[in-house]
Amino acid sequence: MVAPARLRVVRCGGGNHPGARAVFSADSKYLLCASGDFVKVYSVVTEEMLRLIGGHADRVTGIQLNPHNHMQLYSSSLDGTIKLWDFMDGIAIKTYIVGSILVALYAPPAFEDSVFVVASQTGNRGPFQLISVKLTKAAGQVVEAKELSVVLSGVDSSPKCIAFGREGKYVVSVKQLDITIYFFSKKLVQRFSLRSSKVIGGSNQFSCVACHPTEDCIATGHADGKIRIWRNFHHKKEYTYSTLHWHHDTVMDLAYSVEGTYLLSGGVEAVLVVWPNESDLQRDFLPRLGSPIEHISMAADGSQCCTLHTDNRITIIDSNLRFSKSIQGLIKSPNIKTGLVVDPRTKALVLNGEPGHLQFYCLQTDQQLFSLDIVQREYIHQAGLHQADLVKVAFGAQGKWLATVEEREEVTDPELQLKLWFFNEETQSFKLNTQINTPHEDHITDMCFREVDELEDDSLILVTTGKDRVFKVWLMVEDTDPEAQQRVSWSCDFVGSYHNYQATNCCFSEDGSLLAVSFEETVTIWDSVTWDLKCTFCYPPGKIRNMCFGRLTCSKYLIGTTDCGFLCCWNLLSCALEWSAHLNILVLQPDPLSEYIAAVSWLPNESSLFVFKPNETQPVYIQRNLCRLKIQLAAFVPRDEPEMVSSEKYLWLRRSQFFFLTETQELMTLSTKSLEERLTPSSKQLAVEESLPVTPFSLLLGKHRRPQSQEDTDLGKQVVQKKHEQESPAVKELLHTPAHVLPSASFLCTIFINSLLISKDSKSAEEVADEVEMLSEQAEDDSEEERDVTEMEQGDPSPVESLGELPCKLSKSQEKELRKIRKMDYSWIAAF
Repeated sequence: MVAPARLRVVRCGGGNHPGARAVFSADSKYLLCASGDFVKVYSVVTEEMLRLIGGHADRVTGIQLNPHNHMQLYSSSLDGTIKLWDFMDGIAIKTYIVGSILVALYAPPAFEDSVFVVASQTGNRGPFQLISVKLTKAAGQVVEAKELSVVLSGVDSSPKCIAFGREGKYVVSVKQLDITIYFFSKKLVQRFSLRSSKVIGGSNQFSCVACHPTEDCIATGHADGKIRIWRNFHHKKEYTYSTLHWHHDTVMDLAYSVEGTYLLSGGVEAVLVVWPNESDLQRDFLPRLGSPIEHISMAADGSQCCTLHTDNRITIIDSNLRFSKSIQGLIKSPNIKTGLVVDPRTKALVLNGEPGHLQFYCLQTDQQLFSLDIVQREYIHQAGLHQADLVKVAFGAQGKWLATVEEREEVTDPELQLKLWFFNEETQSFKLNTQINTPHEDHITDMCFREVDELEDDSLILVTTGKDRVFKVWLMVEDTDPEAQQRVSWSCDFVGSYHNYQATNCCFSEDGSLLAVSFEETVTIWDSVTWDLKCTFCYPPGKIRNMCFGRLTCSKYLIGTTDCGFLCCWNLLSCALEWSAHLNILVLQPDPLSEYIAAVSWLPNESSLFVFKPNETQPVYIQRNLCRLKIQLAAFVPRDEPEMVSSEKYLWLRRSQFFFLTETQELMTLSTKSLEERLTPSSKQLAVEESLPVTPFSLLLGKHRRPQSQEDTDLGKQVVQKKHEQESPAVKELLHTPAHVLPSASFLCTIFINSLLISKDSKSAEEVADEVEMLSEQAEDDSEEERDVTEMEQGDPSPVESLGELPCKLSKSQEKELRKIRKMDYSWIAAF
């Protein structure tokens, strides 16, 4: 594929879905979720992402099915627009410009031509209002929503703090200690307040609200873990409420079942709680859902529900409270300490996942391949509790060995463990080989393997650096004990230091002969065979932040960055500074398959990308303002096949693809095509085919054809019909184009009728029938072909003259011979 004139930044995973509940389709086959600037459509059965709907200029804050057309979807965004989509085809039907920042969207069925949004009056931080937006039916794809009316002022920005009552008769808003109810018919407002009280788990402030679908009943969640059920709220002095309590922390979301027979609640405990008939006597639980529950959504038919979690996990649960499926993309971790590492075996991105786990993320499918439990301890969801966490990870060159470092978040006396894992081919998973307690006396700052393929099995080397002012070299040793469980294990072979400075970074040269270790402001070069110190670099001033060796033709160079804002290149042959640049580089990432190195700089509200070769002073590619967010991590992922590019400045993307992770944990890449184009055609077709109803019209056009065991004449007609249908673009467009974007029937009639006619150039039905007959006759016995056939075929009652003579009448055997001659291939004569 030829690259365009300018590369584009494409979101390919991660991000989060704050404030937006997931939505089931009307038939519960699909699940729609807001993710960044896009809406993702998942298959509930296969867990596959079928479609990526994009068109908003900022984050999507709410999605709702059109209650009057279940094949359509409303979405709101921070860009101030509401879009109406055909979500099966990803087509934007209409865009309504509201103008304000929209943080929530509601589409109650009782209001035919209106939706409700929570909009900001002045800026992104409020104050916020609940506004009714009348959706005009004016012509045009982009229209301005002019009829706006304020329903409630001073509402909370969270969409979980507003809910609509049965049949849309009233709307409920909660904020801090107040609950407000607005009755649409009476235009009456009722307000109730709670007395402030604080407990160990938090205060009794409101956190979420849900309304009973068939009764005048309101359920509210609170920061102290309690749920209050409100009734008789039409009269201010006669209202009542009861209290349910199980959660030990904030109730993060509530949802009623379709019939209202039970209430669902979720929170930080990662447990879905079921309250039948708003009673705490018969409550039920679905525990161990992995991470705190952020949102709860119910399917329209009540057959299942789904929970959205703070780590971007989506869990689908059956109506009998049994775990059904889990849709897991890139897990959102509280802090990515391991960096972005590429698994040499699967080309998957490897980084922090669940607490204490290592996630292997597939870039092609936007799904997690598997999760490896490193810490192997139960994680307790409690703020301020120091727990062991994964902080470092490194792979061997062939991916057979994996090294991990875990530590407890203690500053004075850290608890450290270095683990070496070996990939088991039989189980296709990593198995723990060696566990080293307290490998350093202080925090480990960096770790790397010697990346030499031919040395992977016999002399693999691991180096770790620490704040205890030393670096250590670890080697594999064979265990001579015949009863030992492991054939080999790891032990420390060498300890190095430099002037009692803290060791901060380490990396091997491409051939593995040299080891570079940075000690604060000084870079030291060591021989990896004798461990002799060869030379040191200490210019310019500043602690070394990142460093890497050049590769291929640039292997004689060492690149480093400092916290004082310098990018330096040293020549290892002359032991001198080759060049330097004044740039605040946060990320330095070499391409493992070429000489190119990517450096990402940070200025206030701007991340820029510089791609260069160490032997050239000018960058080969510069992208200013690559991203408004701070880019924390980056990685080059080797391509399966080199990509064709049209410009020399894009050669650095030919063999590897560049991915980077922002501070909001959105995974992005520089690509010549969008993520929608990268979806497999089969998955797209799956979404389209399943969305087509089996109608008499589709049956008429041959959706279900007759079996092939019919008579020959019928088979010939069927072949013509099948061939014609496959070649008719009019029929395809009529079947696969949504009805709302088709032109009028009078316009389509002529095109459709003409598409059913057979052109003169094409074979007639009789000719096709003759071909079918010929194929069947070829299967007859040879004895039948040798018979003396004297019977002549009947003449045509109206013979056609051909050059003044009547056509000759052939016998049946002659006709067979003539057909055989016609089928022979004489194209070889053209060579002479």
